[in-house]
Formats: sequence, C-alpha cells, structure tokens
Amino acid sequence: METPGRNLTPDVSLSPSPAITPLVNTMTLPTPVGTDTKGKLTVSVGAWLGEFPVSVDTIYVGDVSTDKPLELMLEEGNYTVELCCNMRCEQESVDIRFGKQRIIDFSEQLKRDLKFALPTAQIAGYRQDYNQMMIDVEFINPTPTPLVMSADVSAGYSYIETTNYKRMSGVARGHATATVNGCERTIQTVRFFLPNGYGYVYANVPTLTNITTV
Repeated sequence: METPGRNLTPDVSLSPSPAITPLVNTMTLPTPVGTDTKGKLTVSVGAWLGEFPVSVDTIYVGDVSTDKPLELMLEEGNYTVELCCNMRCEQESVDIRFGKQRIIDFSEQLKRDLKFALPTAQIAGYRQDYNQMMIDVEFINPTPTPLVMSADVSAGYSYIETTNYKRMSGVARGHATATVNGCERTIQTVRFFLPNGYGYVYANVPTLTNITTV
C-alpha cells in the first residue's frame, strides 16, 4: 500500500552502456621475409674441350664445359673463383652485386699457360753436337684427361764427307711419343746420329708431321 504524500523512486540499478567501437577499414600487410641481395655469375671456358671443376672460395660449386657454362646466384660480396684442370688451377676475383651479371671466361688464362685449345706438338728447340742432332719435341695437352701423344720428326742437313770431301745432303727422320697428363706439357728429345763427316749444317728447321693422340 502506498503512503500518501510520499514520492517513492524505484531502486533501479542502471548498468553502464557498452562502449561503441567505430568501424575502421584495416588491411594486414605481409611481413617481408628478407631482401634478395644475390647477383648472377656465369663461368665459361670458351672453346676449351673437356669438363672442369669450379670452386668459389674453395667450395666446389659445379662443373663447366665447352657447351655448358656454369651459372650461379651468389650473395653480394667479393669472391675468388677457381677452375682446375688436373694439377693446374686458374683463379679470378669477382665482385658480386645485386641485379648485376658477372661473367668469367677462363679460356684466356688457359691460353696464356697452354697456348693451344687442342692437343698438339711443336718444336721446342734443336741443336747439333758433332755428328749428332738433338731435336726437342714439346707435347701440349690442354684437355683434362691424360693422353698418349706422338709425332713424326724430320730435319734436313748437309755435311762434308771425309773420303772425297764433297758436301752431301740428307734427311733425318724419327718418332717421338709421350704420355701427357691433363693440362700439362712435356718435352721429349729425339737424337739422330748423322753420317761421319764434318761441317754439319741444318738445311731447314725441323718439322713435325702425323701428330696423333690416344
């Protein structure tokens, strides 16, 4: 029952209004995993025949051959690139930079040391000692595999015989052979014994023919 003259206010506990969060257009960006700092390096051997191992800072990275250059992606920095053929090794320094291509052609270094891209032989020297003729034959093997190499040697000469003192002429012929390791060169000396006489002279420079490899 309500008491007259008394204004009663109901005991009402008001709960606080929930906070209103405004709508925001958001986009989550992926976190970068790192910046690519690699550069491209191509290693080749030009016309050199064979397959050669390549290392970068003493770490083997693959083989390069005549028809198949070696392509590498390296982090930025300075490197020493090495190509080996048997016991002979050639080195080249390279500075790798992002987005830049570097090319190393080892054919020039090989040509400087071996002169020829194909197996061959040449006259390295010749000399005469009384009635003997010595001819030095140099065999050159620019390939990575050992080869048995040979060549025919000939040299014209003249001399004065001791019976009628006439100058006579002749041709000395011989054969040279050698086993040559990969990317190496070796010299074989062919010795000729000439007829008895004196006044020996060379009629021409010794020549090589029938150069073969096995």
